[in-house]
Amino acid sequence: MPNVALFECQSCGSKYPKWKGQCESCHEWNTLVETKPIKENKLKYNYNQESTAQALAEVVQEPFFYYKTNITELDRVLGEGLVKGSIVLLGGEPGIGKSTLSLQACQECAKQSMKVLYISAEESEAQIKSRAMRLDNGNIAETLWVFSQTNMMAIIKECERLDPDIVLLDSIQVVQHPELSSLEGTVSQVRHCATTLINWVKAHNKSAIVIGHITKDGQIAGPKVLEHLVDAILYLEGDRHFQNRILRCHKNRYGSTDHIGLFEMKENGLIAIKDPSQAFIETSQDAAPGSVIVPYTQGNRVILLEIQALVIESGYGMAKRNFVGINPNRANLLIAALDKLCYLKLSAHDIFLTVIGGFSITDPSADLAIAVALISSLKQQAVIERVGICGEVGLTGEIRPVSHIDKRLIELKKCGFLGGIIPKKNVLSTKKLDEFSYHQVSYIKDVLQYIFMKNYEKQHA
Repeated sequence: MPNVALFECQSCGSKYPKWKGQCESCHEWNTLVETKPIKENKLKYNYNQESTAQALAEVVQEPFFYYKTNITELDRVLGEGLVKGSIVLLGGEPGIGKSTLSLQACQECAKQSMKVLYISAEESEAQIKSRAMRLDNGNIAETLWVFSQTNMMAIIKECERLDPDIVLLDSIQVVQHPELSSLEGTVSQVRHCATTLINWVKAHNKSAIVIGHITKDGQIAGPKVLEHLVDAILYLEGDRHFQNRILRCHKNRYGSTDHIGLFEMKENGLIAIKDPSQAFIETSQDAAPGSVIVPYTQGNRVILLEIQALVIESGYGMAKRNFVGINPNRANLLIAALDKLCYLKLSAHDIFLTVIGGFSITDPSADLAIAVALISSLKQQAVIERVGICGEVGLTGEIRPVSHIDKRLIELKKCGFLGGIIPKKNVLSTKKLDEFSYHQVSYIKDVLQYIFMKNYEKQHA
């Protein structure tokens, strides 16, 4: 079949025999670019064609070999480290610290006599060395190699020559395959470049970290197939105006996706946060209206987060709603439930909710803390000092149990809190809380009566 020009959508990858103004699949405008098909054997490696199927029970299972990065938070998210023969995709906003974290990991692995190849398609060798010296006080491992290149086949050729244990590519959207005429960053270029690198890594049993840009919607730029090809997907989150960074795992074929890594951006790179709770809550002892502490679980760890609410009477026809770090749909459900069950008329107020420190909450165990923060701000009454609150709130006002309640209360006690408010249906199984005061509630009205009655008694004692 002759090479016939095709038009490929740079947003979704759909192909058409002729140009169109709008893609029929994703409905985006002006995204079709002319591409020419290439022969399959130019991009694929030859594998052993004599292999046959095996009975699953007879398959010999070999233990995974991990490359320790010695960055505790990164190793925690990956499982136990970087698995030999795996490909990790790391995404995040521009300037969030993807290259910094990757270079730190390369440095630590090279210190353990591993041969590491850092490939940059965005920076020169001199720029990378300058950053590496700043991150590690001028100490650079002898087995850390750097290569500035955008040609994918030249990169593979250098990998063949150097034979590194770990390869890092920064970034996949900037490299270009010479067999394709399209520009770098297009769907076809990203797909073919990623496939070429992954095939080499798998064929030689090496490990690779691939940095990827993200779109304005927060997704990895390029075809969705890229996320299916890799073994793990990590996202580095945070606000460039704040120092805290959160590393999340969205996919991991060799471990759990529940763990997160917490870092603080400093002059010498990303530093692991040893005490996460102290990093996300205010150390002040003075309670303020609208401020509530929630013991939040992520994987097997508990982090104390501060939720702040601001409720003011609306001066316009339609009330404003602004949520930072909180699911808007969940927040609106809670507002509607409080409006109906507690007769608060929140619909006539502007409501602003935020999670301090740039953290994002997805667990419904923070429902009760959000509800209390809203009412506290509305009534201009502070919540009981040094008390943590957690529980899921149903639409009928019932407080439902949450997971890991023992760990949540132990974390509150460790951080000097005086007590906690938890669902009545939760049963504690530890003896470490014998001297810790906690109050159990069944309905949202019970919570409000307990909290604000305590404040009233304290003010009039």
